[in-house]
Amino acid sequence: MDLYRHDESWRQRGFAVIAGIDEAGRGPLAGPVVAAAVVLPPSARIKGLRDSKKVPEKEREGLFHDVLCLAGAIGVGVVEHDEIDQLNILRATKQAMTLAIRDLNVVPDLLIIDAVALPSVPIEQTSPVKAESKSACVAAASIVAKYVRDAIMLRYHETYPQYNFNKHKGYCTREHLAMLALHGPCAIHRKSYNKVKTIDLF
Repeated sequence: MDLYRHDESWRQRGFAVIAGIDEAGRGPLAGPVVAAAVVLPPSARIKGLRDSKKVPEKEREGLFHDVLCLAGAIGVGVVEHDEIDQLNILRATKQAMTLAIRDLNVVPDLLIIDAVALPSVPIEQTSPVKAESKSACVAAASIVAKYVRDAIMLRYHETYPQYNFNKHKGYCTREHLAMLALHGPCAIHRKSYNKVKTIDLF
């Protein structure tokens, strides 16, 4: 079953307005977690749409703009590093998703959420594993969340250029760990993460 047929199968069950929900940034050592909610019209077809993790950065920008042009509604939620430290990453992710849903200018009949349930949101939900590879609206949400988060990290790179956030976007790469060891954590690092807490400075 392709991405669009999956969503159409839910419409045929009576859910006219479907929002896909996905996030970017659960794993990084720095920066926010960003969630997106996307409603695609039944007729929308976006060439090359798929899970953002399978899309090269240059192609992702084009898909992001295609989603902006074709989506019926888009919502974005951002939870920053300090809230992640206070809440833990799972609760912060759920908060970002809830904010993204609230940011929509329509009320969906159904939420398709990537492997997360939101019991505090009073809307019908389904939470398949790897939903971004099954649902067109979730794949679109994954593109939006990833693009927005990368843009935020590029802005942070201007403030903290010594960490090379423009390259790794805060993820736990060898280069990022080396910069952490050299400079120590900066203001946007997630201080509750073990690899940040236990970093050995040169």
